[in-house]
Amino acid sequence: MNTCFEEIIAKVEPIADRSYGLKYRCALTLKDGTFLPCAVLLSKSRLVELAKRRIKEEMRGKGSLSAPDPYGRIVSTFVSSANNIADYSVRSASESKYAPPLSLLSQIHGETFMAWTGWVFRMKDGALFSYGSPFNMEFLQLPEEYDFKDVAEVINHSYVDKNGLVSSLRSGPAPVGYVDSVLRERIFFTCAVDGII
Repeated sequence: MNTCFEEIIAKVEPIADRSYGLKYRCALTLKDGTFLPCAVLLSKSRLVELAKRRIKEEMRGKGSLSAPDPYGRIVSTFVSSANNIADYSVRSASESKYAPPLSLLSQIHGETFMAWTGWVFRMKDGALFSYGSPFNMEFLQLPEEYDFKDVAEVINHSYVDKNGLVSSLRSGPAPVGYVDSVLRERIFFTCAVDGII
């Protein structure tokens, strides 16, 4: 295993995922100097085993896809629908400023409405920021001049209304333009690595 991966694994608290095992959030610098501020290191062997299991399930008729070509759909999912980085292309790894600590993520809970969770971060200085995500919270956008240590409170199922007040998303339909106005998850890359559980 690349020593830069070992350093991240020793430093970063992983997210435990039932399907993929331990996921280590970090930033990567590639050998050509490209910087990726959001990346996840995960187990190459668990990823391969998951793909093999899903293919077997579908081939035996015990899968969950009702598509004309379930085998092709599974292969497509594992081969072409993720932002993958080869482990041998990585020069260095570092902590990502966009990876919220697990202690903060654990305070964000519940589905606000179908396939969406909305919340507000109240910062230590009193500033309020609306957030929302379809359950992809490995990395989150940050307002200028803040980091996750500045979050004083998580207010679930809420947003900051046009008057700057915290309003509930559970009291009726989301306001027009709400989803486009919130801070969201950040796109990240995945690097499958040998030696991760």
